Amino acid sequence: MPTQKTLDLKLARIVADPSCRDFILADAKDADMAFGLAAPGLKPGGEPSHGPFRTLAEYRDSIREIVAEGLVDIMLMSASTSEALTIEEGIFTDSGVTPAVRMNDTTDIWLAAGSGGYTRQPALPFSTATIAQAQCGRVECGHGDRTRGANLGLFSLTLNDDATLDRDMLTAYKEFRIAAERAGFRHFLEVFFPNALDRVPGKAVGDRPRDVARFLADHVVRALAGVPRAGRPAFLKIPYLGPEVTEQLAAYDRSLVVGILGGGAGTTHDAFGLVADAKAHGARVALFGRKINAAENQPAFVRILRAVADGDLDAAQGVRAYHAELARLGIRPHRSLDADLARAPTATAYGG
Repeated sequence: MPTQKTLDLKLARIVADPSCRDFILADAKDADMAFGLAAPGLKPGGEPSHGPFRTLAEYRDSIREIVAEGLVDIMLMSASTSEALTIEEGIFTDSGVTPAVRMNDTTDIWLAAGSGGYTRQPALPFSTATIAQAQCGRVECGHGDRTRGANLGLFSLTLNDDATLDRDMLTAYKEFRIAAERAGFRHFLEVFFPNALDRVPGKAVGDRPRDVARFLADHVVRALAGVPRAGRPAFLKIPYLGPEVTEQLAAYDRSLVVGILGGGAGTTHDAFGLVADAKAHGARVALFGRKINAAENQPAFVRILRAVADGDLDAAQGVRAYHAELARLGIRPHRSLDADLARAPTATAYGG
């Protein structure tokens, strides 16, 4: 009998009692949908501009290691990686970790080196993977095949305050929701900050939303108001919107679980502090990609991130504990302890 997934247990408890201690962590290992060769991260001594980079095989080894630790609730992957690990190897069958697949790749995450143009243009909808391919690895699933792969997907929106562009983005989401409902496929919804407000045709700088946090939160609420329960996302993945707006969004509809994205790698205190701040103001999910992938030792980083998320350590204690663990393992940290205790704003979008 398959192992019970911690995601399902925690979501049920959080919806029943939003004040409970539960917190959902996801490792976002779907960067091959965005960064190409750089997705697996740098090899020791590598330079961000030209590498050398780790290989896809090494990237997948990291996934296997994190899943074996069992300290995240979700592992988000590309459809090709999920096929290899979920369908062919079955690493999630006896694990409490839920596999998930990135179901669309809007143009603002097309981050081939040497280009940069896509991130400066308003995002356009596009999807490489299909629901059937996430579930069984093929365009058509045979009888019983839909249970072999992932049955949870991420769908992403980037809205730029332009009626035509945003209608097209939301239409793509509507079409996905309908197909997902028919296939019995669950999803969670990612909404990025606008990526090119000053480059929308005919839009002057003064026409930008004055409060981008409210712009995003209001769009989430408005877009989901017309979605019946059967088509709603299991939870949200959005930038941390600050204390006030995060609290308002979390309180608005207790059945809509708010999750935050990690953004750029930053310092260890950036990562641990973001989880602590978000949880204090109502968020109950964090999905970290670059913050985990850039760590000196990913399992140690996730173990302490889990302790911070569960309230067993505060963020600064977590940084000190992580450095102590690196010293025990004989691993040289990227930064001194004092530097790693600093906090600074980090990018909240793939192309930031």
